[in-house]
Order: sequence, then structure tokens, then C-alpha cells
Amino acid sequence: MNNDLSKKLLDWYVASGRDLPWRFKGGAHPSPYAVLVSEIMLQQTTVKTVLSYFERFMKRFPTVEALAAAPIEEVYLYWQGLGYYSRARALHASAKMIVSDFGGVFPFRKEDVRKLKGLGDYTVASFLALAFNLPETVVDGNVMRIICRLYHLTQPLDELKDIIRQKAEALTDKAHPADYASAIMDLGALVCTPKKPQCLLCPWKGACLSFGRADIEKIPLRIKPLKKEINGFVYIIRNQNGDVFIRKRTEKGLLSGLYEFPWSEGEIFAGAEKSGLIVTHIFTHIRMRLEICFVQTENAGDGFFVKAADLDLYPFSTLMKKVRQKALL
Repeated sequence: MNNDLSKKLLDWYVASGRDLPWRFKGGAHPSPYAVLVSEIMLQQTTVKTVLSYFERFMKRFPTVEALAAAPIEEVYLYWQGLGYYSRARALHASAKMIVSDFGGVFPFRKEDVRKLKGLGDYTVASFLALAFNLPETVVDGNVMRIICRLYHLTQPLDELKDIIRQKAEALTDKAHPADYASAIMDLGALVCTPKKPQCLLCPWKGACLSFGRADIEKIPLRIKPLKKEINGFVYIIRNQNGDVFIRKRTEKGLLSGLYEFPWSEGEIFAGAEKSGLIVTHIFTHIRMRLEICFVQTENAGDGFFVKAADLDLYPFSTLMKKVRQKALL
């Protein structure tokens, strides 16, 4: 049965799978570098969003050597808008490691790939399958949803991870792992979607235990964590020349290494003037609401003043770009 399902999925992929710049139908992609960049960009980000960033990034950093030689500040600039900037740091660090430790040759042994930065179990498996056509089983959110629906597994997702992996491994086509990995991810993205799945188009509809059932959109059962609420103020600080104060975040924690306008949670800074302009942004587990305030001073602490016209030279998070837009900077 598993071989039959795998063949049906591969046949469907040939006819209906997506053509993506980091894919190569028929086996491994000729550029492991392109696969690595795409895999890290795609962590918690949709294909639609990644496509334009990937093209621009690869044009500026066409080889792993080019990326390794670039300053991290420039990497951040080309990552702006993708979010989760720790991924940019990890990709940059991995590029340096590949050049320095592996002589510019991409590793293909699992124990060596695990040494690279920012690669969890899923990314390691996906990289090895797509870049080297090695028989690895990929298990991401799409695959979890497909397996749970295929076998009608209705327990909370956290209780099913071992079972899902076992069933996913049994289905993986060991002779065509690159195409199979792409195929099952496309099945989840195009057909077995979270809402309104296109079951009649599914190559596995004849075997799917959830086909035609009313609870299919409720599978898998995910228990979402509550988002933390942060309310505070963000400060547009100018000196007498009209320059704007910015500071660089530390290299630890959320959005580290990027630039920002000072902000505070809770009490407003003394001397700051509220504007009534509100900026909101949702991170993975945080909902942030900041009111823009204006301050004029010559001494604002750790950081520096720049001309408003030069703000584009510094990498800002999406949140701080929203602040810039709202404050007309």
C-alpha cells in the first residue's frame, strides 16, 4: 500500500507540483547553496513571501563564498521584511563554516550538516533530500497535517509526533527522496490545506480515512499557546539639527543585531510627547502595541544620531519600519 501511495503522489507531483527556483524535478538540485538559502528562508515563512526575497538575495550573494565574505550588516539589509533575523545570522555563520571548515564544499553526511547553524531535524532532512537526493524523511507542518488526515489521527498533535514520524518514514520513497519531499510538501500547500482542502484533487483520496468526513478541517488538533501582550511607547528622538536617534540591539534575543528607535514597556519616558499614533505588530508568541512619542534632546544615551535620509542604510525590523512609516520618516 505504501509503495502505491508513494507512486501516486510522485505522479501527481510531475503533473501538478510547483516549479520553484530551489527545486529540480527529477532529483537533487544542482546547487546545494540555493537549497540551503531557501530552507532557512522558508522556516516559518510562506513560499509566496520568500520568492521575491530569494531572488534578490541570490543576486547579491550568488555563492556561498560571496555570502561568507559579506558583512552581517549587509546580510541583514537583504533580509529586511522576512523577520526572524536569527535565521540570517545562522545562514551567514553556516556559510563561513562551509568555506572555512569544509573548503567551500557542501557537506552531505548528516553528522556534518548538523554542525551548521540554524538547522533543526526537519531542515537537515529536507536539505539532504533536496540537495543530494538522500533517503531522508521530511516532517514539517504540511506533512503532519497530511499524515493525521490520511490515518484520521484526532488526538492533540503533541501526542502524535512519534506516530506521525513512523508513518511518514514508511511512506517516503527511498528511490526518489528529493521529488517525494517536494511532492508531499506541495500536497499540503496546494491540496491538503488547513481550510477547505481540495480533497477531490488529492491523489490519496482513495486511501484517506478523513476523506468526506465533517471533522477534516479540525485535523490535526493543535492547542495554540496564548500570545503575550506588550504595551508601551516608541520614541522618535531628534536633536537640534533634526537628526534621528537610533540604537543597535544586542546580539541576543528577539531581533538582535538590528537597529531600532528606543522603546519602553509600561511607563512613558519623562519629557516625551505622545502623538496618538499607534503601531501594532504580532510576533510568534507576542502581540505588541506601541504609541509613538516625540522627544527633542542632544543626549539620548547609547546609540547615535543619523540623518533621516540615511535611515535606509540601516537594517530595521518590520515593527520599526512600521514606526518609520507612521512617523513619516
